[in-house]
This record gives sequence, C-alpha cells and structure tokens, in this order.
Amino acid sequence: MIKVAIGQDSHRFEPDSSEKRLILGGVLIEGSPGLEGNSDADVVIHALTNAISGITCVNILGEEADRMCREGITDSRAYLKAAMNHMKKDSRILHVSISIEALRPRLSPFIEKIRMSLAGLLGIDRGSIGITATTGEGLSEFGKGNGIFCTVILTADVPE
Repeated sequence: MIKVAIGQDSHRFEPDSSEKRLILGGVLIEGSPGLEGNSDADVVIHALTNAISGITCVNILGEEADRMCREGITDSRAYLKAAMNHMKKDSRILHVSISIEALRPRLSPFIEKIRMSLAGLLGIDRGSIGITATTGEGLSEFGKGNGIFCTVILTADVPE
C-alpha cells in the first residue's frame, strides 16, 4: 500500500551572539546562528520525523523527544531513528520532497550535503530526495530572517 504523509516544523533563530550552531538535515551550516529549541532544533529532520509519524501514526516529537532531551539526547537524528523504528517491516521510503523557507542563510551551497546526509539516515538513494529552498520574499517571519520553516512530503510503500 502506498502512503503519503506531510510533516512540518519551524524554529526561531537564537540571538546572533549565541554559540549554538545551525544544523539542517544533519549537516552543520556555518555562518548562521543556531535555532532555538531543547534539541539541536534541526527543522529539516524534525519535519521529516513528523512525516514518518504521519505514516506510522506514532508521534515522536513531543513526549518521546522531550524524554530523550531530558536524558541528554539532543541530536535530532536520534528522533528520526526512533520514528523509523515504528515503520512496519519491509516498508520502503520511495520519495521525500523537502521545501525550506528561510531568508538566511543562503542554502543552495548545502543542498547536496543535506541530500547525502538524509539518504544515509533513511537508507535510500539521494535521487529519491528532492530539496527546494525559498526566501519567502519577506512575507513571513521566515522570509524576514527570523527563523526557518520546513515542510516535508514523504511517500512510502507499506505492507498491509
């Protein structure tokens, strides 16, 4: 059975003086402050985790991720792994489409690295991961440079 799910997430930037680093899709993005959150606040992986939760119907971000944060697990890749553990045996992720809205930083130099990182985390070919980025033309808080918003659409083949 083919299932499609959507996930989204957003976070504000830390103050420019913060030492927290920006992580997107498991990739360190230099030259920009990190995002506010208990974890590394990786909006790409959070949106992807939410999309997988849409497939499995088991929410990870919330109580489960909060518990993990209290235990000192702040790497969002661990939340993604927890979500993947709820996928039925023999499920296959077929395609992931990611749209990121952010005025800053300029993301195009990092898109290939993010695709490769996510392909490794998901165990799929990077050709099955599409990423687009937009500045949002200043129309939203993200387009004004106050944070980053991410939407993910995930398609999976899940045995009945």
